[in-house]
Amino acid sequence: MLHYLNLLGGVFLGWSLGANDASNIFGTAVTSRMIRFGTAAVLASIFVVIGAVLEGAAGMETLSGMGRQSMASATVISVATALSVTLLTVWKLPVSTSQAVVGAILGRGLFASDLHFKGLTKVLLCWVGTPLGAMAVAVVLYFGLRTLLRRLRVSFIALDGHLRWGLILAGCYGAYALGANNVANVTGVFMGLGLFGLEGHSEALVLALIGSLSIAVGICTFSHRVMATVGKSLYKLDAFTAFVAVSAHALTVHFYAWVGVPVSTSQAIIGAVVGIILVRGIHLLEWRPLVRIMVGWVATPIIAGAVCLAGCWLFL
Repeated sequence: MLHYLNLLGGVFLGWSLGANDASNIFGTAVTSRMIRFGTAAVLASIFVVIGAVLEGAAGMETLSGMGRQSMASATVISVATALSVTLLTVWKLPVSTSQAVVGAILGRGLFASDLHFKGLTKVLLCWVGTPLGAMAVAVVLYFGLRTLLRRLRVSFIALDGHLRWGLILAGCYGAYALGANNVANVTGVFMGLGLFGLEGHSEALVLALIGSLSIAVGICTFSHRVMATVGKSLYKLDAFTAFVAVSAHALTVHFYAWVGVPVSTSQAIIGAVVGIILVRGIHLLEWRPLVRIMVGWVATPIIAGAVCLAGCWLFL
């Protein structure tokens, strides 16, 4: 029973991830008033679970390979990550849960002198590629869709309806990609510990289900606080640019789910928004919130690593 209670650290982390990262899925749609928050939360929760169960195992293997964990160290890592993400969520910053969990793993690795740099290098490269990749995808989608709409000569009323459904579909895909990619951040450190007497794919499936359900609870209970940050602070998105941003974000995050590296959905959506701003004019960019968000990205792994290191000294 005690082992199962240790998993509550991961459940807490899943809740904080859902509370923060749902803004990256439906935040642009909600702030552009194309969909209500309640509808967005239900849809996001359903597709997060589906994505985690179907494609969450690869990311779990990556994180579990970054250091040998015991049940106690896995619990400290997950709680330290959750505390860090929750703190930054209260500050209304779209932080990176992926960076937080890796920072916590590094903090534990420093404590135990057990750092695996090969896996860390892969993760760091993917972190750099996430915002840049989303930016590039957003630019391509923007010009491609704009050209298509001009050739089709869709009326304004018809376009509004198409974009509404497009945002819903893109948000569902984004939620699926979030589950597939980020469930590893929630329960990946427990992989290989034999918590349920299972091994391999069966263990990954159960951990993915538990992790994704906790993310869904976070989405439904606390995500509304963060949604306005991405949708309004950097650039006020209309329905078309919101659709482009969410689609670029989902494609980027899903790509890294195939690669097997949990990445930041916050970095993906903000990279996509910056790509749209570059197309429409760099003078439209609000620099102060962007700098604040980037400071949060840098601070996240440092804070999580420090909290985890302190937790290791106290409890391990």
